[in-house]
Amino acid sequence: MEKFIKIKRALISVSNKAGILELAQELQERNVEIVSTGGSASMLRDAGFNVKEVSELTGFPEMMDGRLKTLHPRVHGGLLAVRDEKSHLEAMEAHKIKEIDLLIVNLYPFAETVKSGADYTHCIENIDIGGPAMIRAAAKNFKYVTTVVDSQDYGDLIDELNVNNGCTSYTFRQKLSQNAFSLTANYDAMVSTWMLEQAGHIQPRRLSFSAALSQNLRYGENPHQSASFYVDESINSGIGAAYQIQGKELSYNNINDADAALELVNEFTESDGAAAVIIKHANPCGVGVANNLVEAYKVALHCDTTSAFGGIVAVNQIIDEESAREITKVFTEVVIAPGITDGGRKVFSAKSNLRLLIAEKSTNLACESKVIRHVSGGYLVQDKDRKPLSQNSLRVVTKRNPTDSEFQDMLFAWKVAKHVKSNAIVYAKDLCTVGIGAGQMSRVDSCMIAAKKAEEMAKAQGLDELPTQGSALASDAFFPFADGLEAAIEAGASSIIQPGGSIRDNEVINAANEAGLAMIFTGMRHFKH
Repeated sequence: MEKFIKIKRALISVSNKAGILELAQELQERNVEIVSTGGSASMLRDAGFNVKEVSELTGFPEMMDGRLKTLHPRVHGGLLAVRDEKSHLEAMEAHKIKEIDLLIVNLYPFAETVKSGADYTHCIENIDIGGPAMIRAAAKNFKYVTTVVDSQDYGDLIDELNVNNGCTSYTFRQKLSQNAFSLTANYDAMVSTWMLEQAGHIQPRRLSFSAALSQNLRYGENPHQSASFYVDESINSGIGAAYQIQGKELSYNNINDADAALELVNEFTESDGAAAVIIKHANPCGVGVANNLVEAYKVALHCDTTSAFGGIVAVNQIIDEESAREITKVFTEVVIAPGITDGGRKVFSAKSNLRLLIAEKSTNLACESKVIRHVSGGYLVQDKDRKPLSQNSLRVVTKRNPTDSEFQDMLFAWKVAKHVKSNAIVYAKDLCTVGIGAGQMSRVDSCMIAAKKAEEMAKAQGLDELPTQGSALASDAFFPFADGLEAAIEAGASSIIQPGGSIRDNEVINAANEAGLAMIFTGMRHFKH
């Protein structure tokens, strides 16, 4: 049977004051006594509401720059008291503790403070203490106390009071209690993650995750799977911080592929020139760098025009009208860019279903330095694959050194291979991909698939020779045998970049020397499973 609690006294303490005046009006019309703190009390009083300061309730002034104001028995006793327990009621009477029936609290904006790039001291001061303590107390005692921590619940609270003649139901309070504990857990995890970054600990004893619901998705990878998208509110980069300015609702697969596209396009800086990436099923099917976006997109598209249909496009420069027209010539699910001109938006607006995302440059990459993958019964946690390729670690192992153009293509292919599912093989020429082999159990199969893609490209473009002729090949891991290299030689590659480290490296090097290839060992592999 539902237990209804009459709301007679409310404590309001909010950093985000959106909607609070409207809610206070509803409470005052129901003769609810309002107790409040600091800025919340000032705002309510200035708006003409009758407000009692927490210091009046506790008989104790705020101190220590506001750090100490609600941590008092007359606050927590009013929230925690079991109201049908005789000893609790006697303690309340003896210590002049009054019941608090409704707690409306949101927390110091820690995530926003971190995201703004504030210094260490300022971030520390935005760690809320009193707020989480009150929320946990009230939420624990939801049998008697209603706890509201999100402004989007204000309307539901008003409806509840209207339906139940100024009371809240047990079911309603229980639902809000779960939400309250979810908030404090998320908040503490956010602080813990930030502290971990500041302290530089690699393997914490306990690992917490912080994420807030961004949207419920229509379904997951397949229609029979339910799915949602959660974001880290303290990070201002990546797909979680991107904002959509047109198009249909993003799907689970859209978001996953868009993340892969954004990660790859971010490999290319302004000094590299214009870069365009086309992704299909989380694998690149074309990547190009050129003097302008139109040319970069064209050469990326030429690599695999078939797979590009229905793909994801990411670019590293602001999209103008001309580049927008080029991109819209092919059916594309999602386009991601750091910005877009009015002319570009007008072009895209004619494709109403195309999803257009703006992903601004990150300013706090350190906060997203971990990759977390769920496995049965646990989590795998690792650093992101962000270690830069050091020129000092590169080692030419063949008799022939690469030419300048070969060297540039090798580095380009290496950047792309890092984002191709293993086993990964990437052929590149003139700073664009001309063949990609992804996700095969055998590296030789990846070489053959990449070469086959190059043959299809030659046919589609009407080329007189395979685009792999004179190309650079990047392999995400070492060649365990010379057969993979032999496939590359057959395709016409003139230079190879790979980690090295196989017990048969000498066999592979000899095969490269016999074919007159230049080969570089990086000493670093890029498995991506």
